[in-house]
Formats: sequence, C-alpha cells, structure tokens
Amino acid sequence: MELAELIGLRPVPCGGLLVALTRRCPMSCAHCSTGSSLSVSEQPEPERLLRFIGSFGTENRPEVVMLTGGEPLLLPEPVAGLAALARAAGSRVALISGMFFARGGRVPDRIMRAITALDHFSASMDVHHEREVPREDVLRALRAVLDEGIPVSVHLTVSGPDDPYLMDAVADVRRVFGGRVPMLVNEVRPLGRAAHHVRATPPGPDGSLASPCALAAWPVVAFDGTVAACCNQWTVDRRPVPPHLRLGHIADDDWPTVRERSLGSPVLRMLRAVGPRRLHGRYASSPAPAGYCGSCHALADRPEVLAGAAREAGGRVGELLDRISADEQRAAGPAALVRRLGCAPYAHLVESDAVHEPVPAEEGSHR
Repeated sequence: MELAELIGLRPVPCGGLLVALTRRCPMSCAHCSTGSSLSVSEQPEPERLLRFIGSFGTENRPEVVMLTGGEPLLLPEPVAGLAALARAAGSRVALISGMFFARGGRVPDRIMRAITALDHFSASMDVHHEREVPREDVLRALRAVLDEGIPVSVHLTVSGPDDPYLMDAVADVRRVFGGRVPMLVNEVRPLGRAAHHVRATPPGPDGSLASPCALAAWPVVAFDGTVAACCNQWTVDRRPVPPHLRLGHIADDDWPTVRERSLGSPVLRMLRAVGPRRLHGRYASSPAPAGYCGSCHALADRPEVLAGAAREAGGRVGELLDRISADEQRAAGPAALVRRLGCAPYAHLVESDAVHEPVPAEEGSHR
C-alpha cells in the first residue's frame, strides 16, 4: 500500500481506523502532540483491543488500520498480532514510527518481524527526532525495510514551508531514494508539548463557506480505549469527549457498532460534508467560537445546531450528502487533501513519482 492510496482514503467515512497503541515513547521531542514519554504507560487494554479488531468481518471492516502512538514499535509482538488479525479480515495495516530503534542504521529482528507484517511503514523525521537518531541511520533503516518488500514513506514535521530543515531533508530523501519514497509534510500544531511554543493557526473559514472535515471520517481508538470520531489530538485527549464526537469504547462496542454510529450520525455527516463553521452559520442563534476545531467542540452546547443537522441529514439525503462529499474529496486526489491539511507547497510529495523506479545503489545519506 503506497502513501498516496492511504491518504486518498482519508476522507472516506470509516475507510480507516486509527489505533493509538500506547502513549509511551523513548524519545522526548519538544513538538510531540501527544505528550508521550517513557514515564507514561497509558494504552488500550490488549485483550479488548484484540477483541475489537477481531470483530472485523470481510464485508464490514475498515480498508486500512493505522497504528500510532506514542511509539507503537515498543510493542512489536502485539503489532504483528494485530496486523495479522486485521489482514485476515481483508484490512491493510500501516504504522508510523519515530525510529528509536534505528541508531546505527540497522533494524533489530523483533522490530523487523513486526514491520514485515504491515502493508505500509512510515518514519517520522524532523529536527527533534534527529537530535536522538541521526538522519543517515533512519535512511539506512528505511532501505532495509524496502529491501524486505514493504512500501515506506517519510512523515516530515516542520515549523512551516520556509523551514530550512525541510528543504534539506527533502533533498536528502530524494538523493538516497530517488522518487521511490513519498513524503507527507505537516506543520507543527499547538498541541501536547508544542502547545507552549507554537502559535495557534488563524480561525478557519467563516460560516458562509463549506470546509469539509476529513478528520471526522476515521474512528480513533484512544489511549484509554475510548473510540472518538475525530483524530485531532485535542479531541482524542479530552475527557469527556464531546457527545457528538464519541462513538463508544472497545470494552463495550465492536467495529460494526462503531461504524454504524459514525455513518448514521447526522451531525458527523454534516461535519464531513460542510464543516463545523458552516453548521454554526446555518443553524446557530449566535456566532461560532473562534477556530475550526473549537467551533466543532462547541456544538455540544448548541442544541439548535444539532437539531438542524438532524433535520437535514438524518435520512437518505444526509447519507447521500456524506457519500458525495467523500467522493469529491477522493476524486481531487491525495495532494489536494494535503494542501488543505498539511504543508501546502510540498503536498505533491505525497505521491511517489517513481513507484517502479529502482532504489539507487548507494546507502545512507549524502549530506
């Protein structure tokens, strides 16, 4: 599974499932959105998670399961077990890692066994990670994964499109792998440890403009087993989760139940189709709070907006609206989605321009 296909599924309601396997991480990056470290141990209860993934059916499953953290490869055996269970139902499995294991450029056997159970592997690279694991080591480890036949990508997190680190890292990946390894470039958000030193982005579009929310398409299993409708870290960590964004808990609910709640919710249909600020503009008796995500969370206290969404999106029309919005976003392509949600000038890098191009023979970085 290539990165472009994975990103292309992102606007599809229940096209994927995000699973936060653990909040633990051996790194201490200043920009971490989850506030992960080795001093925290929060993670979904393993048996419950296995039962939840085991509830997938061949006709009722997410197309892709994305394993995240913290650092999911602190749990290589559970990763391999979950991947096998999901793939048995027909789902494909991807994972993103901070590459803590890659010092020296090699991949330990336990880690490689977990990686080869996947359909896609993504490595996080940024200035903070490089203080702990050199870029050359990460690139050598990625070559080893490619040699095992697993598609890989690089997830770059930067301060903005003019960040000097970005141009240097992109050039390095291109020199080592040609166009074989696609890259997803995101900007640091004011979440987790980054909340203290990163400025919040300006408010989103005003209420007169539709701005579909792709973040409300894939359910998320949070660190405590709660299933949220949105992958924004603010939502994943907030307790209680706003009622319109809570889909259940893996202790009580299976995948078919979670999927039915997500697809059948009128407010989630409208969020995915037009976005929260348009909802406020259409139904609210007072202006929306500042910020795109803030206006979504505020819906819990706006019964008139929830009632309006229920009237217009509670039946077949709402179902059709949801599907049309997802189809339009998917037809626009993965780069269009990254231009909206990531670092726009580098959105094209999400699509490999040489899927069948041989990897250059030289190993490591040319810096």
